[in-house]
Amino acid sequence: MMFRLSLSRRLIAIGGAGFLALWIVLISFYYLANGLSRTASNPPPGQIAAIVTLLKSEPSARWPALIDAVSSPILDLSVVEIDLAPENALDLWEDPGYGIYREVLGDDLLSIRLLVPERRFRRPRLFQGVLNPVQFRLRLSPDRVLVMETRTPFIVSWFGLPAGLGAGLIGTLFAVAALIVLHREIRPLTRLAAVVDRIDPVGAPIVLPKLKGAAPETQALLKAFDRLQTRLHAIVRARLALIGGIQHDVRTFATRLRLRVEHIPNETEREKAAADIDDMIELLDNALLAGRAGVGALDEELLDLMPLLGAEVMDRRAAGARITLATLPPETALVIGDRLALRRVFANLIDNALKYGGAAHLAIVIEAEWLRVTIDDEGSGIPADWREFLTEPFVRLEPSRARKTGGAGLGLAVARNLVEAHGGTLEIDDAPGGGARLSVRLYLFGSR
Repeated sequence: MMFRLSLSRRLIAIGGAGFLALWIVLISFYYLANGLSRTASNPPPGQIAAIVTLLKSEPSARWPALIDAVSSPILDLSVVEIDLAPENALDLWEDPGYGIYREVLGDDLLSIRLLVPERRFRRPRLFQGVLNPVQFRLRLSPDRVLVMETRTPFIVSWFGLPAGLGAGLIGTLFAVAALIVLHREIRPLTRLAAVVDRIDPVGAPIVLPKLKGAAPETQALLKAFDRLQTRLHAIVRARLALIGGIQHDVRTFATRLRLRVEHIPNETEREKAAADIDDMIELLDNALLAGRAGVGALDEELLDLMPLLGAEVMDRRAAGARITLATLPPETALVIGDRLALRRVFANLIDNALKYGGAAHLAIVIEAEWLRVTIDDEGSGIPADWREFLTEPFVRLEPSRARKTGGAGLGLAVARNLVEAHGGTLEIDDAPGGGARLSVRLYLFGSR
């Protein structure tokens, strides 16, 4: 099984890389602020010449005190009588970087050597100049030699590299590894998000990608989405089955009630009972259509709205209602939608206009890619602060639930849900001649 780090450990790795990067930045600022560089481990030629001149001008008895005054942790001085070449040293006399010392010190400079002490594991020569001291041997008198050893002022690692450079390298490696790992994790998540976005509870199940080598958390997320998709499809199937069963059974009961109502001897009571049954069926149809729209189960067919609206107008005109339908422009009012759902939309809006406004005046207008159907009434209008709330279920301007005053307050809510399920909008505004205007906007066939 391939070794995999969890997301939390990867975040810790990224944090470690950031900490190391901050560390090298701070060390770099320290070096810059103190004027340090790689060549700062060797004293300037003028300083060495001044030390030699000072010692030559003083009696030898004062040399120990002067040497103590000049010595430091990075500069070690001593006076010897015999100029013996040190063992395990590399001669730097011909090194171009030390030519300035030969020019300034002249004949007083006897040798320049890089001390390489005996070690079990010898460092590569590339790193020896950084960690090992450089020895200058200068003549003070015919029998006295000044030995000057300089050591690097830098914090160095075991390999002889400056600590800041080591931190930078380690931080860079951490950062590169973190970026590679992060890229590997983000790429599957991007693919997963694109696939999950296509999940449709009423459509065919989407095959989720197999994310090989992903982190355990990502694998768990993938399995959770797969289980969620399965549950969503199961819920939708159960809901559709429930809606179909309720619709069939309630209509069966309503038919039986109608048959029994016919045997009521009192004509007034018989008409009231029949009206109650009609209201019950209408309420049921509204609820079932809204439920189908909510799960995307509406049918789709090519419809011409003019005949559909004409049938609604003729039915109500035959019952004595004040209703008109403006002539359609030359274009055909074709839309894609569910015939039963759109009939319910316009039936609800027309009935509201007749109940609350006393009349319904319909018109169809084609606006670019939209088809707009307006229904104006002759009532007192709808206050602006109520228009948004009236499309919510069970909200009415008239607070009662009596049938003669308008019903349960589901008409506009159902109409809005069905229109939005078709990709359209339902708007409430003021009619030009007074009263309220309800506008239904649907996509015109062929516009998208």
